[in-house]
Amino acid sequence: MFKTLSILAAALALGIVLLGAYVRLNDAGLGCPDWPGCYGHVGVPEAAADKASAEVAFPGKPVEPRKAWLEMVHRYFATSLGFLILLLSALAWRQRAPGRIPGLPSALVAVVIFQGMLGMWTVTLLLKPVIVSLHLLGGLTTFALLSVMALRQTDIVHGPAVSPGVRRFALLGLVLLAMQVALGAWTSTNYAALACPDFPLCHGTLTPDTDYGNAFHLLRELGHTADGGLLSNAALTAIHFTHRIGAALVGTTLLLLGLTLLRAPGLRIFGVLLLLALTAQLAIGISIVVWQLPLPLAVMHNGGAALLLLALVATNTATLCRPVAPAGARPLSRTVYQASA
Repeated sequence: MFKTLSILAAALALGIVLLGAYVRLNDAGLGCPDWPGCYGHVGVPEAAADKASAEVAFPGKPVEPRKAWLEMVHRYFATSLGFLILLLSALAWRQRAPGRIPGLPSALVAVVIFQGMLGMWTVTLLLKPVIVSLHLLGGLTTFALLSVMALRQTDIVHGPAVSPGVRRFALLGLVLLAMQVALGAWTSTNYAALACPDFPLCHGTLTPDTDYGNAFHLLRELGHTADGGLLSNAALTAIHFTHRIGAALVGTTLLLLGLTLLRAPGLRIFGVLLLLALTAQLAIGISIVVWQLPLPLAVMHNGGAALLLLALVATNTATLCRPVAPAGARPLSRTVYQASA
């Protein structure tokens, strides 16, 4: 039951990440101007009398049922995931077994509570970029931790010894990907996806006009600088261009890591998954610029980040749970290792 619920929770978390991207890209993040309800209702007010009273209670914020339902469905799924994580935590503490670490589901409970607070602040603070970015990163963190919990219930943790170099390389890849995902979140929440409308150049040059001073100032309102002025195109260009540079550097690192995993005993499958996810994500990112941000591709770009994260989380789970090969020793095959164990 614990294994099944872990897999279900990880799949639900992935779906919520994609749904959250769809809500944001449909400009429905404020489809409901209050939290946790919607115009003071559990659902969306659609009857004429309910809509009229809602618009009186929230002047200047007319009810848009489609956007409001998108936001509320996202909240319903997120709430369901929260209850599922509470159940997993209770089961982990009640039935302790190998691979079921009570601390991990307990940490997930804390993460989900904080996610709920970020969801509230997203609405009450009117889509402040730093809050929305943290909310996206929190969703991916939840997905990653649930994936670790699910993977530990499988045979992925067993296999031949892993060299210290491969283990460190896999961890480096995960850290760099996390940094790149943060850059991607900042690009998305500042609506800078098309700040460079061409590829591979940016505004026809490799050195576009940029404003880094305002681009990465965290404590500001959406579309504004820290002192209240309008955020310039140069600042948006700086955000987008930095994300591109990060994609090139991180992509190269992950390519080398994938090729390394292909040659490592017992880790070939992780190399294949990483290289496939990397290829898809780079292709989607380029297509978004070339085709001017079509909605399906933009949502898929979030999904691609989640799949890359899953590939690296699976790799690190395997390498950290397996024994370390002695320095200078030739790695044992899976069969020999299992027999000796």
